[in-house]
Amino acid sequence: MEELARKAGIPVRTLRFYRERKLLPPPRREGRIAWYDDRHLARLRTIAALLERGHTLNGIADLVTTFESGRGVGELFGLGEDAVVPSWTEETPVRLTPEALADHFAGEVTTENLAAALDLGYLATDGEEIVHVSRRLLDVSAALVREGVPLAAVLQAGRQVREHTTAMAEIFATMVRSHLAEEPAGEGGPANGAAADAPLERLRPLAKSVVEAELSMALDRLLRTEKEARPPGPDA
Repeated sequence: MEELARKAGIPVRTLRFYRERKLLPPPRREGRIAWYDDRHLARLRTIAALLERGHTLNGIADLVTTFESGRGVGELFGLGEDAVVPSWTEETPVRLTPEALADHFAGEVTTENLAAALDLGYLATDGEEIVHVSRRLLDVSAALVREGVPLAAVLQAGRQVREHTTAMAEIFATMVRSHLAEEPAGEGGPANGAAADAPLERLRPLAKSVVEAELSMALDRLLRTEKEARPPGPDA
């Protein structure tokens, strides 16, 4: 314990206090000997970093509880504990320490928001790290928060968007599967003999273009309606 406290730069009594508050995972025990490792040191550094960012110990304790109850990376991707990023996703996951996540959303990393992000599948846990499923969504969410939109509102909008995009994906998949058969690899197929991409994977860019165009036109209509509803200016 003394060595761990020294590496973390805190008094032993502080370390004991953190243990009593269950801010640290229990050590590995061999008889009466307690062994601490890099995971405990990483947790102590995270606690120190969050305290520097204005979080209280009670708040950190709640975040730790929520964090430890979250889904692991393997569960998030549905591929088991030792899962790697699946080949069929176009999103780039981002590994973050809890303090780095706090920096992305200054003042907005609350227990409620963390729980919502975990529930949505935006975040997963991997040891003492957090994995965000999508670099693009992380960057957009952080940008909206910097513009003044509360993170809770961003997550709620994300939940609503998820419902609509899932429905759109199902519409496109049904259309493709109803009219296009699977394409087995022929003589001109891949050299390794693997099956050619299924039509749904091959035509995925078309589906994305349709969604982007339709969303753009929907925003055009909203903007036009808002402009038409405004009273004319004095120079009109």
